[in-house]
Amino acid sequence: MASYATKVKNDIARWVASGLVDRATGDALVRDVEANERNGLNFGSILAIMAALLFAAAILILVAANWEAIPRVARVGALFAVIFAGYVGGAVLKERGHGGFAEALWLIAAAAFGGSIALVGQMYHFSGDEAAAVVTWCVGTAIAAAALRSNALTVAAVGIADAWLVLKGFEIFRRSEFPHLFVAVMAVFWALSFWTQSRAARHLIVLSLIFYAVLLGIHYDTLEVGLVLALVSAALLAVAALAPIPSERLVQLGGRLPLHALVGFLTGLGMIQIDRLDEQGFVMAAAVALAVIAAVVIFLGRESRALRWIAYLGFAFELAVVYLVTVGSMLGTAGFFFAAAIILAGLAYAIIRIERRMKPQSPQGAA
Repeated sequence: MASYATKVKNDIARWVASGLVDRATGDALVRDVEANERNGLNFGSILAIMAALLFAAAILILVAANWEAIPRVARVGALFAVIFAGYVGGAVLKERGHGGFAEALWLIAAAAFGGSIALVGQMYHFSGDEAAAVVTWCVGTAIAAAALRSNALTVAAVGIADAWLVLKGFEIFRRSEFPHLFVAVMAVFWALSFWTQSRAARHLIVLSLIFYAVLLGIHYDTLEVGLVLALVSAALLAVAALAPIPSERLVQLGGRLPLHALVGFLTGLGMIQIDRLDEQGFVMAAAVALAVIAAVVIFLGRESRALRWIAYLGFAFELAVVYLVTVGSMLGTAGFFFAAAIILAGLAYAIIRIERRMKPQSPQGAA
């Protein structure tokens, strides 16, 4: 599959051939595309980051294995050597223009830092909460991300914070209070993501907050948390529809704010429906969900194919759930499959018609 830069250069060549832009402008556009392509992550850099993640996993597994055959001093020294070499070596590569490989080394160093925390606690039998060690790892990674302005380390810090949320939220090691501080941590990381220019981290932060809301509903009141999540997400959808440019300038999610807001809205409505499964509120919540999905496709779907497909999946899921809860109990297996076939066929027809209308018209067709 051709890369984005290749497609753009092919389009520029077609524009020059058709006379839409002159040759000098076309050459300038191609040079700009190539310059930005070199500054980004190429395929080799992506493979380097993948290799770094595997190497990081190997470090953490070695720490968990407890290396009894290796002296303590050698184990600690090896980890600190990896930390030093990773951060310093990555900084050198960054200065020489190898951003992808620099990010890979920094990820290895961050993993070694987490491994050193676990190893020191393991060797000297420090008593404490495992989640506290994860917090220390998260803070250290965030500091490194800020100092190095690293995109990858910012994403890693958010991921480690998510691991802390899972440990505390599901009480994996011991019973503990729910981590309400997670929202404040995500607010700090949101600000950090602008300093490190990490759009990927912002996407992960939004999804992490939705997951936090789900855990909060499980621990406390599913209905109230789901209602708040749905209302906040609906407000974000309205903002994205009414003020797309100012909202994008504020959040800088690459135009994906409506997509995240729709995911949050469907998640909140799902929590409400679970809480009101055998009551009249279930059908009302389903009706609201279907109405909002239709509005999203009409007012926001033209600019985002991914948003439309999330809406289609949510629409199909709502139809299936409503059928199972309200009608499925009154029909046999054959009736269920018959009704499901009709629903899916109608849904497929509607999607085909919508996709045709969403396609931009050619200049001749518009004329």
